[in-house]
Amino acid sequence: MVGRWLTTPFGSFADVMHEDPAGLRTLLAPTEQVAEFVGATYVFDHVALGPVEAVRSPDGLTIRAVPLDATVTFGRRTGIGRLLHLVPARMATAPWWCTAIDPIARVAMRGVRTRGTAGNGRVEWYGATDQHRVDAVRGTLGGDDLGALADVWPPVHFGFSSTPRTPSVVAVTTTIRRP
Repeated sequence: MVGRWLTTPFGSFADVMHEDPAGLRTLLAPTEQVAEFVGATYVFDHVALGPVEAVRSPDGLTIRAVPLDATVTFGRRTGIGRLLHLVPARMATAPWWCTAIDPIARVAMRGVRTRGTAGNGRVEWYGATDQHRVDAVRGTLGGDDLGALADVWPPVHFGFSSTPRTPSVVAVTTTIRRP
């Protein structure tokens, strides 16, 4: 899972959350401050600090974060993406809306939640406004080829929500309420 956080108390940054087939969860974060912030929300077995770049282009995303080097090619908007795109962004990202559609998201995309708690008294809302399928991924992780594009299954276990099963790029506004 690659996060491109455009507006945060720490400025813009990117991070990578990776779970390997054995279940080892790793966070790649650019700074200790970002690692602490993300680590207060999600659970990791290992944290690695270093430069993390996620550069967006019209048709894809290039990710550079040791040990990950990948290029993702976006496809067309999904059916769910078309529905999300119809909801005004201000409403789609509002906590009340995210709470209301959480039961629908759970059924429509098994493992996905739009509202939950990360523990430590923090509550989060994920306001999705768009979704595109991923057509291709090329890259390496620790020098090993990432292989063929495949479903994200079983769901990842970083926090209360997983990603959509079908590889996709989702525009999400995350709202966090601290205790």
